[in-house]
Amino acid sequence: SSNEYKLNFKKSKEACLSYIQDALLQKQWKRAAEFLTCYVESLEKDYSREHIGPSEMIWRIGTEILWHHSQSRMKEFNCFMEQMKTLGVKRYLKVCLEHVFHLLCNGQIDEAYQNLSLAESWRFGEQTAIQDKEIKLIQAYRGLLDYCSWSKQKKILLEHGEDGFADLAVEQEMHGYFRKAAVNLKEIIKIPGVWDVFVKCYVDLLEFYGEHNEARQVLNEYAYNSKFPANPNAHVYLYQFLKRQGESKKSLISALKILHDVVPSHELMIDFNTMLQKSKKRKKRQLGLEVIFAALDYAGWKENAKAWSCLARQVKQIVISEKHLDWIKQEWNSRKDWWPDFHFSRYLAKRNWQENKSLSYEKALVAGILLGKDCKYFKYVSHQGCKARVKRFRMLKKFVTRHNPVYLRISG
Repeated sequence: SSNEYKLNFKKSKEACLSYIQDALLQKQWKRAAEFLTCYVESLEKDYSREHIGPSEMIWRIGTEILWHHSQSRMKEFNCFMEQMKTLGVKRYLKVCLEHVFHLLCNGQIDEAYQNLSLAESWRFGEQTAIQDKEIKLIQAYRGLLDYCSWSKQKKILLEHGEDGFADLAVEQEMHGYFRKAAVNLKEIIKIPGVWDVFVKCYVDLLEFYGEHNEARQVLNEYAYNSKFPANPNAHVYLYQFLKRQGESKKSLISALKILHDVVPSHELMIDFNTMLQKSKKRKKRQLGLEVIFAALDYAGWKENAKAWSCLARQVKQIVISEKHLDWIKQEWNSRKDWWPDFHFSRYLAKRNWQENKSLSYEKALVAGILLGKDCKYFKYVSHQGCKARVKRFRMLKKFVTRHNPVYLRISG
C-alpha cells in the first residue's frame, strides 16, 4: 500500500543517513560517498510520489566527502558546487562562499574572484533584501582579494622601483586595487561581528596612505563598541597600532589592561608585565606582579622561561628590599594549595633541569622564596647546579637560604 511504502522509504532513508554518519565519523570517505549516492538516487526515485525538497544535508555531506576523498578532483568539486547552487535560492550565497574558499585553498585565486563577482551581481526578488548581509560578506571577500593584489603591487613597488614610468604604472594599478578593497572592507566592518582579517587589511591600507586618524577610529570602534561581540584580538590590534605610532606608555598600558581582563593568559602579558615593572607608581608595579602570577596559572605558560624570569626578577627585588612582601603573600594565598604540584614537583625539577637549565634556575628561585629552602623543586635544582659547579646556582642556594625567613612571613 501507499502508506506502507512511505513508511518503508522513511526507515530506509534514516538507515542510509545513519550509515553515512558512521562512515564520516570513521573517515571512510569512499564508503560515505557510496551511501550518499544511494541516498540521492532514492530521493530522485521517490520524487514523483512525494515532493521532497532539496536538503542542505546533501550539500554539507557532499562537500565534506569531496574535500577529503582521495580520488576527488577540482573538476568534480566545481561541478558539484554548481549543482548545489541551483538547489535553492536561500542557500545560493552560502554555497558560493564555500566554493570560493575551496578555490582559494587550491590556489585558484582568479577563479575565486570571478565567482565572487558573479555572486555579488546575483539577484532574486525578495531574497536579495533578506540576504543583504551575505552579499556584504561576498563583497568583503572580494575586497580581501583586491587587498592581496594591492599588497603584491606594493611589494613590487618597494623592491623594484627603479624605472620612473614603471613606478607610475604600478602606483596607478595599486591605487585602483586600494579603492576597490577599501570600499568593500569598510562596509563589512560597520556590521557588528568578528571581522579580524578584514579589519587588519583595512587598517594596513589606511596606514600606508597616512590615514592614521581613520585607522585609529576604526580600531577604537572595533575594540570598544558594545554592539560588537567581545573579541581579544580587537584589543591586540589596537595595542599594536598604538605601539607602531609611538604612543605613550599610558595608552599602551590602558590597551593591555583590558586585554588582561579578557585573556589573562595572552602572550602579550609579558610585555604588559615589563612595562608595569618599570613604572614608578606602586599600584602599577603591584599590578605587574598580579599579571605575571595570573599568566602562570595556565598550563601553556608552565615552561615559559621569559615569564618565570619576569616573576623571579620582581620577587627577588621585593625580597631584597623587604618592601611589599604583602603583595607576594596576597598572590600566593590563593595558589599555595595547588601551585606546588602544578609547578614545583620533583618530576618537573628533573625534566626542567634536563631540558632547559635557565628555566629551572628561574623557577627554583621562585620556588625557594615561596616554599622555602626545603622545597623539592629548589632542593633538586640547586643540588644539581652546585654538583655541576655552576656559580649562579651556588649563589642561588645562598640567596634562598639567607632569605628563608621571608618564606615564613609569606606562608603566614
